[in-house]
Amino acid sequence: MSLGGVFWIPEIAFAHAGRRGFVMLLPTDFFITGGGVVVAMTFLIAVLIARKSQVASENNSLLKVTLHSEGILSLSFLSLSLLVFLVVCGFLGTRDPLENPLPLVLWIGWWVGWTLITAVLGDIWHWVHPWHALDSLVRRLPGVHPGEAQASFPYPEWLGYWPSVIFFLIFAWFELIHPSPMDPDLVATVVLLYIMLVASGMLLFGKQNWLQYAEPFCVFFRMVGWLSPLEWKKKPHQTLKIHALKWPCWKLMKLPPIPLSGIAFILLALSTVSFDGLSKTFWWMGLLGENPLEYPGRTVLMLPNTGGMLGTFFIFLVLYALTRNKKGKSAGSDTLDQSLIFSIIPIAFGYHFAHYLPNFLVDIQYTFISLTDPLAMGWDLFGVKDWEVRSSFLTHHQSVVVIWYLQISGIVLAHIAAVIVAHLKTLETASGGDRVILSQIPSTLLMIAYTVLGLWLLSTPIAA
Repeated sequence: MSLGGVFWIPEIAFAHAGRRGFVMLLPTDFFITGGGVVVAMTFLIAVLIARKSQVASENNSLLKVTLHSEGILSLSFLSLSLLVFLVVCGFLGTRDPLENPLPLVLWIGWWVGWTLITAVLGDIWHWVHPWHALDSLVRRLPGVHPGEAQASFPYPEWLGYWPSVIFFLIFAWFELIHPSPMDPDLVATVVLLYIMLVASGMLLFGKQNWLQYAEPFCVFFRMVGWLSPLEWKKKPHQTLKIHALKWPCWKLMKLPPIPLSGIAFILLALSTVSFDGLSKTFWWMGLLGENPLEYPGRTVLMLPNTGGMLGTFFIFLVLYALTRNKKGKSAGSDTLDQSLIFSIIPIAFGYHFAHYLPNFLVDIQYTFISLTDPLAMGWDLFGVKDWEVRSSFLTHHQSVVVIWYLQISGIVLAHIAAVIVAHLKTLETASGGDRVILSQIPSTLLMIAYTVLGLWLLSTPIAA
């Protein structure tokens, strides 16, 4: 299939995106208002109770995992082998995006499932991603520096996380706006090109610098891993252990300030998933002059949706800048400015969880079934080839109510965590009593507004 031809196959575009099979008849105004009130009350309680940031005390080790350098490299080679195999499946397997494992594993198992695992267990991706093995293989080529610490060029300090911002924006555009993000042949081509990009980046700037700043998924999973309640510590000879079990989001309290490019990356992660929910609403379709009951397809909406995604990102940047300026003026100290950006991280994850939950519950079944015959050769490796995917729970009122409660809980709890993080992070770097409290009012109002927006996006009717 030619690359140009995929632009004319809109029928496979939504294979990785769940469709709301039930228009919620719950008292949504009540829940939306209640969610906003809960976030506001959390701020008041935090102000009254929390007077200083207290990071949990050190605990005894809960679990030790002996993982030497060779073990990390072995896991990475296994990960790289799986990635290469999936690319082969994309080229040689079935053209059906609901039977080919590459797009399903990429969009469902990895992008959604691994993100959820990371929020619970921490940044395991750092140890198992395929780039350690890829760097090791590339540096064995003739004429290439053998040491991973060696680089052809020093990584410019001014560049910061901007490469990650650009690559993540392209990734989000491909997922949310391109007409055929599930086409196996196209996905395989994109993944292969990206492998070459990562290999080149590590050779030019060194593996550590490239993965630290320029590889968007290492940056993203590191960010999500900050929400985990588990504390991992690395001992000499790469021995890992779970050192302590603490409150979720506690790592956010220990983070140093990040550059503007890091702030932009966090805001981009939140704005893209927010626009994905917004772009399917009747409101957005009406704004574009399209009938939401006769969805025109992604090809027709490519240009306005591209503008909408970029516009949403710009609005988030402006709102952050306005809130930051107000905080700086109120508190008289620029050290308070970053308390808001760290509190956005749980919000981004909370909406990621809520947004993808329904289609994850359905498409993870397709993913598992696709792996039983990855190359469409009549195999049945796991004995599940004849299983039928069950999605009736998306049209049954009681099960939909349960799912919606889970989504509501994800969004509201994320905002509660954000309010607490923002308050404690501010107290950690400032003093001044009432002035500190006043400095947090703009960001708290912003969180309340986004809570209302998130709950509205969950409850409003959507097209397609």
